[in-house]
Amino acid sequence: MIAWIALFVILAQLVIGLLYIQFVVAWVLLRFFWKDHSKPIKEDFPKVSVLIAARNEEKDLPDLLRSFEKLDYPSDRIQFLFADDQSSDATAEILTDWCGRMPNRTFLTVSSSQTGFYNQNGKANALAILEEKATGEYYFFTDADCEVNPNWIREGVSCFSKNVGLLIGITQVKATSLLEKFQEVDWWLTLGFVKVATDMRIQTTGLGNNMVISKEAYEKSGGFKDLPFCLTEDLEISRAIQKSGFKIAHQVSSKMLAITKPEVSFKALLDQRKRWMSGVMTLPVYWKLILAIQVVYFVAAIGLIVLKPSLGLSLALFKSLLQGIFLIGLTSKVRVKINWLYLLVFDFYNFCTTVLTILYYFWPSKTKWKTRVYQ
Repeated sequence: MIAWIALFVILAQLVIGLLYIQFVVAWVLLRFFWKDHSKPIKEDFPKVSVLIAARNEEKDLPDLLRSFEKLDYPSDRIQFLFADDQSSDATAEILTDWCGRMPNRTFLTVSSSQTGFYNQNGKANALAILEEKATGEYYFFTDADCEVNPNWIREGVSCFSKNVGLLIGITQVKATSLLEKFQEVDWWLTLGFVKVATDMRIQTTGLGNNMVISKEAYEKSGGFKDLPFCLTEDLEISRAIQKSGFKIAHQVSSKMLAITKPEVSFKALLDQRKRWMSGVMTLPVYWKLILAIQVVYFVAAIGLIVLKPSLGLSLALFKSLLQGIFLIGLTSKVRVKINWLYLLVFDFYNFCTTVLTILYYFWPSKTKWKTRVYQ
């Protein structure tokens, strides 16, 4: 028994050491190999289309529309396209009123006969229908429960260069409660690793609530119309674009920042993570190994805390410090301040959500999203 305990202690320290290396390498890449893709744009502003699929968003939609009204871009060079995906609330009425005020705004309703026309994923299907009306050189995507920066379109357009077909931005959770604050940290952590990987030309993902696709890349990849059924359409569209020979760029800046609403309950959070897990399970092996280290870390840390409390707690605290330093470095690029207290205790939340998400994913239940139920 003593030999087995000694072996566990050694292996646990090796796992934690690997995680340390991950954060140190990520911080070095963030600090010294950061890529800012923005460039001055010429006076000839390209025309852009903004595509939004909405379903039961009467509460948050007005905030998005107000942020659109503040966009610093010539109105005659923006086309707004909205699809109401069979909402049962006042979403359609809000969009009818807002779109009726300007000629560059178009609103349509996805009829029951169009459900699943291109994809059983409601959002992907609605966006595919909207794209048929898009006339811009670049397609901007965000969600109906988000808010965008006034410079969102200027910054997005300026970041495209040769062979870049998809640009992802950065998204912050609008947090007030403790659960929401932890979700905010979680988003920063995920997008921080996405930024590092994307800058290193490692295959990553799209970002459904904050991304831009060039018309050329969209058409050559087949767009949302040709995607297989999936619950993570942003990941699938990024794969299709990369397979078509285009690159992905990730612009992390205050101008490319979008604000999204948090999940208001732990049950809703788990439903969201169950859906995301369906995309995680299709990632390349190297991404699964990286994520697996994050999971195994908790086993190693808890085991060490039980067997050797002072050593286990010290190593866990040091991991939180490294993680916090990485996140502070990331958020400073967006001019966002993050409280160290949430960073230091974040792993308590992270452990619970990680374990429960895995269990919930494999539990034989259907996935709920936007009041729809998927197998």
